[in-house]
Amino acid sequence: MAQIRRPGVSGRIARGESVQNPPKRGPLPPPEHVDDPTKPRSVVDYGLQRSADVTRLHRGGLLSSDFCDADPYLLKAAKFHGEDCQRKCPACSRGGLRELRYVYGDELGPYAGRIRKADELPRMCSTFGEFRVYVVEVCLECHWNYMIKAFTLGDGTPRRAVPSIRADDLLD
Repeated sequence: MAQIRRPGVSGRIARGESVQNPPKRGPLPPPEHVDDPTKPRSVVDYGLQRSADVTRLHRGGLLSSDFCDADPYLLKAAKFHGEDCQRKCPACSRGGLRELRYVYGDELGPYAGRIRKADELPRMCSTFGEFRVYVVEVCLECHWNYMIKAFTLGDGTPRRAVPSIRADDLLD
């Protein structure tokens, strides 16, 4: 016999909790000592893995579709927001290789996951305590894509996340 579900009362308002006074957040952690906020730290360089993958690709150990399958959104981002690099594409040996820098971090709030130019990163270092940068190379010709580096930047002083802008605020 099938069980009949009865409608339940759920949600903060139904439980009698106030929506006006959200719970208070705890204190921020102590600041981390950083000598130069613009100098990358906790660097992970994928250069050796990239070289090994390129070698296996050219020797026939891998299919070109393993690396030349960039998402259409990644290709569009590389076309309009990517920065030209002086390197040639390791898969097709043509130009058109672009670099994208994605930034992530709790302090960035709604701006996490966005693409930033290399010259914007030093300004962000004095505004945010810690954020992670992921550098991806993309070829517009053959759709090669590879994450080549990841590192942390920031001045080490923890801050609250940047608040998101509500639609109501834009109308005022």
